[in-house]
Amino acid sequence: MAGSVPAELVALANSLADAARPIAARYFRTPVTVDDKSDQSPVTIADREAETAMRELLARHVPEHGVFGEEHGAVRTDAEYVWVLDPIDGTKAFITGLPIFGTLIALFHRGRPVLGIIDQPILQERWLGVSGERSTFNGKPISVRPCPKLADAYMYSTAPGMFPAGYAGPHRTLTEKVKYFRWGGDCYAYGLLALGHVDLVVEASLKLYDFAALIPVIQGAGGLITDWKGGELGMRSDGAVVAAGDAALHRAAIEVLSA
Repeated sequence: MAGSVPAELVALANSLADAARPIAARYFRTPVTVDDKSDQSPVTIADREAETAMRELLARHVPEHGVFGEEHGAVRTDAEYVWVLDPIDGTKAFITGLPIFGTLIALFHRGRPVLGIIDQPILQERWLGVSGERSTFNGKPISVRPCPKLADAYMYSTAPGMFPAGYAGPHRTLTEKVKYFRWGGDCYAYGLLALGHVDLVVEASLKLYDFAALIPVIQGAGGLITDWKGGELGMRSDGAVVAAGDAALHRAAIEVLSA
């Protein structure tokens, strides 16, 4: 066992990331065709092929498990174990040649996220979070940094369009209270938080496959990741997420966001 997750499932999760990595790398900075999905978000052959490769591994090794993927839908989501896959989180970064996208892999056990991987194929960087264990970065233990005050915090959010009415105002107020705020980052910003380089990541409009893998990584590094009211994230969360490296900072951010 690795924490509360069987070692063979941790190994399988790494195998999924190993399968997706060369596919994303092969198409990166090449003239791939970009299609628009029904919600106008972009998708490429790299997204589809990477998810297919991961799903084939799951079908071979754990056919009884559920799978919830961004590109190829959901099956057996009432199973004891459910894998949540985002083959390329940050497709806009990917198609514009920016290496801050990532493959996100999560494993839920009876509705709770117990394993997460953030894999950056171009930089060959991998974050692994397993319930009950210290998170790692390329195999080495990692930790968030102390930063109790908003006035000292470095904060990221991916894009202004993620914050519809009702979310934009509180978010803007929070950006005015931190020391540094930058747009951009996608899943990479959460990895930087787990490494202790960033203090806050605040977003809205996320789907389950956008945030599921981040939960074990950040928690295993000593951080917190919740909804904007401080509630636990899960399969039915509304997609508003606040991640913090410091508990006091998290409370201060929640106070602003829920005002």
